[in-house]
Amino acid sequence: MNSKRDLPISTKRLTLRAFRKSDLDAMMAYHALPDVQRYLDWKARDRAEVQTALDAMIKQNRLTRPGDTFHLAVVKTSDDSLIGQISLRWTDATAGQAELRFIFNPAERKQGFATEAVKAAVDHGFEAFHFHRIFARCSGKNEPSARLLKGIGMRLEAHYREHALFQGEWDEELHFAILDREWKPSEVVREFPRKSGTQIARHLVA
Repeated sequence: MNSKRDLPISTKRLTLRAFRKSDLDAMMAYHALPDVQRYLDWKARDRAEVQTALDAMIKQNRLTRPGDTFHLAVVKTSDDSLIGQISLRWTDATAGQAELRFIFNPAERKQGFATEAVKAAVDHGFEAFHFHRIFARCSGKNEPSARLLKGIGMRLEAHYREHALFQGEWDEELHFAILDREWKPSEVVREFPRKSGTQIARHLVA
């Protein structure tokens, strides 16, 4: 399975690369913000917790079996500043499915960076990993994420109302997805050659 040897991924304004130990301060800058914290489903509130999360992301840089996660640090090419993170978690070998997740520093909103980076990550999922279907979940209250997912062509497949308690409140969850044949690759991302031996074994039992 492809790993960090395929990195970095370059777009018009961004670089998507593997995480480094030096990313800690930049990660702290946005993980500690209330606008980010309200949508996180794991603990990363203080420096020790963010350090633990970063250490795990540095190690998780390849997909070898369902359940593995491929993490990408999103960096502005102009000044090499970390502005967010994206992950692809391989969820199902038989169906060739992956879950897309992303977090971005709210200070970088309304500049198109998140859309540019997420498109590149989805390109990577379909072109390099040969996924059949990529899906994403977000809170019904997270309007920026919902707009982004709709904007890149994902369809809303489900809206779960008050299906679980999350951080003390009833959670509204939206489910989006797109198939490989429906995806239109970004023009600003380099193409990945289809290499023999790297395609996901879709017919193996997870």
